[in-house]
Amino acid sequence: MRTILTTVSELCDAVQLDFHEPPAIATDAPGRHRFRNLIAAWDNRAYCRWQLARMARETPQLIDDIGLTMAEVNAEIAKPFWRR
Repeated sequence: MRTILTTVSELCDAVQLDFHEPPAIATDAPGRHRFRNLIAAWDNRAYCRWQLARMARETPQLIDDIGLTMAEVNAEIAKPFWRR
């Protein structure tokens, strides 16, 4: 069965590298750990959208190959980093 990635976010999640932090030290406040995870998620979204914009500009034929339209790509690129 052929699976089509319908959103750019799903694409980014599918190809994202697995960078795990070491386990938090017991003295680390839970709020600080959540804050670091939030910042990491924002950074990942910004980087993914930057890569997508570069791909759309330099190799637009690849956008079609991954099953997206330019309208979907432009909508994803226009989102601020804090939005999914």
